[in-house]
Amino acid sequence: MHATSEILSTLAPELVAVRRDIHAHPELSWQESRTTTLLAERLSTAGIAHTRLTRSGLVAEVGTAGPLVALRGDLDALPVPERSGVPWSSTVPGVTHACGHDLHAAALLGAALTLHELDRAGRLPGRVRLVFQPAEEVMPGGALDAIASGALEGVEAIVALHCDPSIDVGRVGVVEGPITGAADHLVVDLAGRGGHTSRPHLTEDLTFALGKLLTELPAVLSRRIDPRAGVSVVWGQVEAGVAPNVIPAEGRMSGTVRMLDAEAWLVAEDVVRRAVQLLAEPYGVEAVVTYTRGVPPVVNDPGSTAALRRAVLSVLGPDGIVGTRQSLGGEDFGWYLQHVPGALARLGTRTPGGRTYDLHQGDLVVDELALTHGAAVLTEAALELLAGGPGRSVVGD
Repeated sequence: MHATSEILSTLAPELVAVRRDIHAHPELSWQESRTTTLLAERLSTAGIAHTRLTRSGLVAEVGTAGPLVALRGDLDALPVPERSGVPWSSTVPGVTHACGHDLHAAALLGAALTLHELDRAGRLPGRVRLVFQPAEEVMPGGALDAIASGALEGVEAIVALHCDPSIDVGRVGVVEGPITGAADHLVVDLAGRGGHTSRPHLTEDLTFALGKLLTELPAVLSRRIDPRAGVSVVWGQVEAGVAPNVIPAEGRMSGTVRMLDAEAWLVAEDVVRRAVQLLAEPYGVEAVVTYTRGVPPVVNDPGSTAALRRAVLSVLGPDGIVGTRQSLGGEDFGWYLQHVPGALARLGTRTPGGRTYDLHQGDLVVDELALTHGAAVLTEAALELLAGGPGRSVVGD
């Protein structure tokens, strides 16, 4: 740990500056060109080989021989106005890093630079691939593009961190098994004969049908899918009508379908499609379902989780590890784990005694001490995975 700490203490001011630069210039999913260039230029200056992905993002590699493991960080911001008031606030109207991906990217850069220095000193027992991934915030996520581009070729295991503003800085939430849920995107477009609200019997009352779908679809799923799967349908957008006395001829409702269980995720789409049609039929409206499978659950494997635990202990000591529960939040890191074993941990970003912020809100503020903690944990996790040689992360401790 001494060498890692020494390197990162030197890099810390630069990493903070990089994080603030990215935060001030946020870019939405698939548009992370400036962020990609900023990271690529710093990697080039250090002499770290890298290639750009097809649209945005990049993949770098440190080391020349031996087993190969991977670290992943995401780059994209959200279409949310910034309300934090920090000096490095977003300069892009309506867009901000409200999920901490600016910190993820800078921490991964710190890990890349640290591992490169260790490699130059002959202290890297293998190879580490750094995946700077675009478009985590859209479904089905930029992980699929990275995988298709070869990011996982030859990789034995992959780990990542995600900011958690409910955990104090200096602590990391680690759990074996499921840590996030599956998340899909659902849109239902309704069409029917509209008319005057005084004569609903001469129409196909689309607004009434829409209301029934809003409330009844979640109820149907609770009876058609094992309740232990924790299926949740929440609507984020509902659009219909232009006047109070006009029954509209079209409407749209969109939201997310989330669940804790991977098996339920495999059958949810079919159940949703059939339920929508059966619920809409009595009202005579046409219902067209657009169902986008988003991300599978992230399920941490035992070996990679153990490596993360050892990394946190090395960096932050025994008080640095805290428990954490599976959430219904979606994370496209789950796509990587469909191919190789790995683990995701939650990086504390709350100032002790300070306010607990929420992700995806424009007022999010993270304690920047988490940046070097994150870089150090990622570095040590890679070293732990490599220390046992090929196959350690696959078979566990």
